Amino acid sequence: MNNDRLEHFRDILNSTLEGLLQDAERTVSGMNRTTDEHFPDPTDRASHETDRNFVLRVKDRERKLVAKVKDALKRIEDGTYGICEECGEPISEKRLAVRPVTTCCVECKKEEEELERQRGA
Repeated sequence: MNNDRLEHFRDILNSTLEGLLQDAERTVSGMNRTTDEHFPDPTDRASHETDRNFVLRVKDRERKLVAKVKDALKRIEDGTYGICEECGEPISEKRLAVRPVTTCCVECKKEEEELERQRGA
C-alpha cells in the first residue's frame, strides 16, 4: 500500500480514536453527576440501573474498539497494516475502508466465522 493510502487510513483511525476517547470522557463525567440521584420508587431505580448497565456494556465495546484502533495504528507504524495476519496476503482497500481495524482478509474472516458457527452448533 502506498504512503498516501496509509496516511488516509491513519487519519481515519486517529479521528475514530479521538471521537471514542472524547465520548468516553463525557460518559464518565455524566455518570459522576448522576451518582447522587435518589429514587424513592423501586421501578424508577430499576429503570435507571438498566439504562446505566446498557451504557456500560456499550462503553465496554467501545473500550475494546479503542484497543483495536491503537493496534491498527501500531501496524501502520511497523509496516504490517493491510496485511492479513492469517495468510499474509494484502487486505483489500475496500475491506479496510469498511473496517479499518481489521486484521484478516475477507477469505480468512469467512473461514474463521464458519469455524465459529461449527463450534457453536
